[in-house]
This record gives sequence, structure tokens and C-alpha cells, in this order.
Amino acid sequence: MQKRIRILIITRNLPPLLGGMERLNWHMAAELAKYADAHIVSPRGSAALKPEAVDVDEVPLAPLWRFIAVAAWRAIRVAREWRPDIILAGSGLTAPIAAVTAKASGARSVAYVHGLDVSIASLLYRLLWLPFLRRVDRIIANSHATADLTRDIGVAAERIAIVHPGVDLPAAAPHPSLVDAFRQRYGLGNRRFLLSVGRLTQRKGLREFVVEVLPRVVEQHPDVLLVIIGDVPVHALKAAAQSPADIQEAANRAGVGTNIRFLGPIIDRDLLASAYRAAAVHVFPVRHIAGDPEGFGMVAVEAAAYGLPTVAYATGGVIDAVADGYSGHLVPVGQPVVFAECIHRLLDEPLSEAGLYQHAKQFAWPAFGRALTQEIEGLCSASRR
Repeated sequence: MQKRIRILIITRNLPPLLGGMERLNWHMAAELAKYADAHIVSPRGSAALKPEAVDVDEVPLAPLWRFIAVAAWRAIRVAREWRPDIILAGSGLTAPIAAVTAKASGARSVAYVHGLDVSIASLLYRLLWLPFLRRVDRIIANSHATADLTRDIGVAAERIAIVHPGVDLPAAAPHPSLVDAFRQRYGLGNRRFLLSVGRLTQRKGLREFVVEVLPRVVEQHPDVLLVIIGDVPVHALKAAAQSPADIQEAANRAGVGTNIRFLGPIIDRDLLASAYRAAAVHVFPVRHIAGDPEGFGMVAVEAAAYGLPTVAYATGGVIDAVADGYSGHLVPVGQPVVFAECIHRLLDEPLSEAGLYQHAKQFAWPAFGRALTQEIEGLCSASRR
């Protein structure tokens, strides 16, 4: 019987922290544990919500310097005792720890990168972190756009692979009674609404959307709402935020202040599923900002899994997440009129729910886990030769 690969994962992004990276790292550990023995070094509080088959060593989350120092010490200690085959950084932030731990224990190093962790403009980060990203044995990027960014910092193309993030596929659509209860809970009545889900950062572009696009939508559909699920980021690499107050003020000035509704963060999966099911269109007006890319766009795939199409600007990894004309529409950056026209089209002529589900199915977490495992097994096989 072949010995199972041992993988030590080091990450600062796990539940109970909220966000796409946190969900991805949780599923990364859960899926890898199907094929390998997995152990995580992660912040305090994560052990209570860890995947069942994974062991966790907790370290302080903040301040950042303390997390890095304690996580490195703990990772080296675990690696020397446990002897993993692979040290896997859950993002570029922990790549230095992975590289140092791998060298100290004779393992191979891998970093899964998301976009911002490669291109962030911080001089300190670029001086101290990027050399380690160039040094790890394998970079796995979440999209073609992130892979391009990784090549731009000097990583050879043959050391880069692409494994798209995954999505939870619903066993069934939320029962209509749950969708009705969601509408009642948040006072949405029977109004059709556009949905935005995610952290309220400058990159997500909601303030610009309510000024440039929403008035054009309201002009043709006066009763439509923009429902926003999410809040300002905490503990992020680059937490440039657009607060609810900023977005609301911009909407008021644009004359659509009564067409916007903030629900705050929603972590209950049934509630979020009901939100996707109740909405008419998912909007993803991501801005193209140098040094702050959208690495993929998991929320667009998640929306498709519930039969909800996306309209998004075609930038960064969003191009990998949205199949134009099939799971929604990709709009050239800087064309809000076209963005509004695509929303009108979907409000009047919805896309096939079967097609939307099929698009999401190719990104299911088991597919992510198999692809990630293949990359890691390939690295292990190469090191044995």
C-alpha cells in the first residue's frame, strides 16, 4: 500500500474569518485530506471550525508580525517532528514561512496565490515577500490572470500551474418558503433586485456602480433594488474600503438612494442560498486597479450554482469565472452603459438555469481538490526521480 503524502498547510485565512480566501483555504484542507494526511498552522479560533480529518496548530492572528513569527516557529517545529512531504502556503503572505520550513525539513514548497498577494504595491512586501515566492518549488495560481502576474514577478512559466477555486453545489434549490421568508425578513416584498455579495472594497466598485450604472437600470425598472451583502474588510492585505455610508451617500446624490439596501454580512448558508435564489441578477462591477487585481471571482460561480447570472466587468480572473453569454455577461472595463444594457437584457430574458448550473459544476470543490492533488503529487514524483 502506497504511503499517503503528508501536507503541512500554513495560512492566515480560515474561518471564523469571513471571505472567499477563507472558504478556499478551508476547502483546500478538506479536499486534500481525502488524498493525503493534512495538518494546518492557522490563527486562533480556526480549530473549532476545521475540516474533520485535519489537525490544527493555532497561533495568534494579530499583529501581523507576531502571526508570521509564531507561525514560522510552530511550522518548523511541526515539520521536524511530523516530516511532511509538502509545505503549502495558503497565500503569498505565508510563502516565506513555507519556503523556510521546507528548507529546514527537507520538504518541497508550494504556494497557492490569489492575485493581490502577487501584485500588491507595498514596497516592504515586494522586498521581503516576493523573493520567497520566486523561491518556492511550485506556484499554483487561481486564474490565468494571476498566473500572468506571477510570471511578471520573475517566476518561470514551467513552475506555475492554474487550479481554479471551487464552489459548493446545492443538492437542491432552496424551498420557495425559505426564499419567501428571506424576502420577509429583510422587507424586500416582491420587488426584483440585483445582488452584490462580498467585501466592500474599492476594487469591488459598488460606489461607482450606484453612480454610473444603477440610475440607468432604475430609469427602465423604477422598482428594482440593489441588495448588498457584505461589509468592510478586516485583516486584509490591502483593506481599501468603500463603507456603506460612502456608497449610500453616492446613491443619494445619484437619485437612487431608495433603490439600495444593505443587509450586512450573512454567514448562514441557507440564508445566502435564499438570497441567490430570490435575486434576478448578480452584479460584479469590479474595477481594474493597478496593483489590486480581482484574482478570480468565486461569487460569480456560486451565484451560477443557484441559477443566478452575473454581469461583470471583464478584468483580472473574473474572465475565468464568468462564461460570457452562458453564465452571464462580461462587459469591457469602463463601459457602464453596456453594463446597464446587459442587466436590462437579463431582467427581460433570463438565462437557462440548467446552463448556469452546468457552468458552476465544473468548479465544484471535489474537482478543485483533485486538480490540486494532481499538482502536488506531480511535484512529489518529480522530487523522487
